[in-house]
Amino acid sequence: MHYRIPAIALALSVASAPALARGGHDDYARVTHVEPLTRTVEVSTPREECWYETVRYREPRRGNDTAGLVIGGIVGGVLGNQVGGGDGRRVATVAGTILGAGIGRGIAGRDEHRYGGSRRERRCETVEETHYETRTIGYRVHYRYHGEEYVTRMDHDPGRRVRVRLDVTPLE
Repeated sequence: MHYRIPAIALALSVASAPALARGGHDDYARVTHVEPLTRTVEVSTPREECWYETVRYREPRRGNDTAGLVIGGIVGGVLGNQVGGGDGRRVATVAGTILGAGIGRGIAGRDEHRYGGSRRERRCETVEETHYETRTIGYRVHYRYHGEEYVTRMDHDPGRRVRVRLDVTPLE
């Protein structure tokens, strides 16, 4: 059992050797130029737009059409009585009364719903207001490290210096 621990330690050290050989370290490089990268985007903003409008409204007729029914029946009965003679006159009078009552009721009820007036009502609707904005989407960063010039893209402005990772890999 004691011989297993050195064997495991040896295996771990052999397995980690390439990782250690390729290990790097961090340093700082001087930023020489930062250029914002922008894009124009369309922005829509909902906005409520309201106004006042004159609206006519209807109001139900007050009262009933009994007067039209009675007057129409009387006029129809008189006219029906003028037509024919004998039993025909009676039939014409009854028919005239019924027909006149129907016509009188229809005339009286013709304006059953009439305009009662008007009022001002507030009306609103949502409209999309569109405008364009220029937004920064990143930065093109130029930096110098040990006399060499490099360019990269970053999400933020790094300031006067940028952190760099140096990675050394042995060549065989």
